[in-house]
Amino acid sequence: MTGWLNGYSALITGGGSGIGRAVAERFVAEGASVTIVGRGIDRLKEVVEASPDPQRMHAVEADVRNSDQLHSAVAETVDRFGKLDTLVANAGIWDFQRQLTRLTAAELSNTFDELFSINVKGYLLAAEAAWRELVNTRGSIVMTLSNASFYVNGGGPIYTASKHACLGLMRELAYELAPKVRVNGVACGGMNTDLRGPESLALKERSLAASFSKKTTDTPPPPIPLHDSSTDPRDFTGSYVLLASREQSGPITGQAISVDGGIGVRGFATAAGGDNL
Repeated sequence: MTGWLNGYSALITGGGSGIGRAVAERFVAEGASVTIVGRGIDRLKEVVEASPDPQRMHAVEADVRNSDQLHSAVAETVDRFGKLDTLVANAGIWDFQRQLTRLTAAELSNTFDELFSINVKGYLLAAEAAWRELVNTRGSIVMTLSNASFYVNGGGPIYTASKHACLGLMRELAYELAPKVRVNGVACGGMNTDLRGPESLALKERSLAASFSKKTTDTPPPPIPLHDSSTDPRDFTGSYVLLASREQSGPITGQAISVDGGIGVRGFATAAGGDNL
């Protein structure tokens, strides 16, 4: 094995589907051993069994809101693979662009608590569980960010706020953990994944993939410069490999790589989002 991550050990939260699974499979292909963490052990085991090298992939059931479970996942990783080089903080949910004007006060409060506890607190607790081992290996943290970390309307106000918070968290931890641990992010654009919504909005069983399945050949291209950009999460994994590899990105920390089809250079689409109010 001569990949960029040969001999590395990684832990990926939300590794049972979507970009988390794609990154896990890419890391194994690049030579790493990987622990995938998620709330459904059956799904995680399916990912392990489907791996070309199941001996280098390990499944741990854990909720990213539970610090004790995250510490156990880190301990299992070190026990099984001998060390931890990379944490990929990735588990998250989406608010399906539920706007402020479509939420009651109670829905707003409950959804905020649920979504922030997974999307932001989950990243922070994972970093707390892993930083000691990462110091030992002079490792790194890679956070899954989003185009919503920089721009509006990639979600509703709660999701957008959570991803802006994750961008700030990434930068703060890059400062606090330097020079021993690098911390970076990958700001992904829209992907065809099994991303779910908040239970507080009865969206726990709704999958983003269903929206993609409704698209036809007559569906207009997305309004981004690379309008034929892939939505397959496997095509977004290269930046994670680059940032995880100390040999390839040793001087890089506190940075977010945008993999979003060029949203940052897009012209104006609509002037305002509230014209129908």
